[in-house]
Amino acid sequence: MAVRELTCIICPKGCALKVELDENGKVLGVTGNTCKRGAEYAEAECTNPMRTVTSTMRCSDGTVIPVKTKTPIPKANIYECMNIINKGVVTLPVHIGDVVIHNVFGSDIVVTENRE
Repeated sequence: MAVRELTCIICPKGCALKVELDENGKVLGVTGNTCKRGAEYAEAECTNPMRTVTSTMRCSDGTVIPVKTKTPIPKANIYECMNIINKGVVTLPVHIGDVVIHNVFGSDIVVTENRE
């Protein structure tokens, strides 16, 4: 059995979590959380960590524009996601929330700035 220590990031409390894992990585229990969301976060972080990727993409006019994944993607796919983002070019004009790349590991890449 292994124990993994995490700090919960779901709310400002920052609970110190301890997650007990079996030899196969299955969560046996979570302690230290003050709410159900903390336990859910700990289990997800230990079994399938997800992250929102933020970056920039080149625009057709030579500038760059900030972008992000619309929803979190598996942490293991961040580098591949960045390779896809780095190969893309945004055609202007765009507005906040416009999808510039569809279906990247289950999420879309969206712009986070208006640009004419």
